[in-house]
Amino acid sequence: MPSSGAEPDERWARGTAAYASQFRIGEDEVFARLAGTIGDRMATEAINAAGGAWAEEDILSLRERSLVVVAALVAQGAVDARLRGHVRWALDHGVSREELEAALAVLAVYVGFPKASVAMELVREVLEG
Repeated sequence: MPSSGAEPDERWARGTAAYASQFRIGEDEVFARLAGTIGDRMATEAINAAGGAWAEEDILSLRERSLVVVAALVAQGAVDARLRGHVRWALDHGVSREELEAALAVLAVYVGFPKASVAMELVREVLEG
């Protein structure tokens, strides 16, 4: 079933599972971790959004979605914990080091060298650490 037609409880469960996978924590810890950082309301929105965005049965594979998210974060100049977490998750989803480096080289042309090069530093830290 496409994610847009999912029942609210299913969406919540998928969102919680997605964040647990990304953060490498138990599903029972997800809401508290997010709420502690961004508050209850934003945590609720984030989990529900993730339940739609990261449904495994969607058209895009988890690997493809990971590349899209990394590109979006780089384009925004988001070279922080969010990009770091999504780079790790992209690796978990089968994206290779070479693919990440090639994607950032392409992004340098479209979003600017400063954003892409700073993101490349973070990506290399993740890959080496």
